[in-house]
Amino acid sequence: MADSKEKIIGEVKEAVGKVTGNEELELKGKIQSSKSDLKEKVGDIKEGIAEKINDIIDKKKDNK
Repeated sequence: MADSKEKIIGEVKEAVGKVTGNEELELKGKIQSSKSDLKEKVGDIKEGIAEKINDIIDKKKDNK
């Protein structure tokens, strides 16, 4: 949820930067939005890895 808030804030900064011609603000917005996307992807990968590890552990327990 915090990542989506950061993404929205980044997109707003980017839009304001474009409208006002402030390239620095536009760039900061792009960076903030991109960082949010990256954090979300890393979180998804972590969740997937944890799920696979749990599946492996559960299978080993079932085979005993």
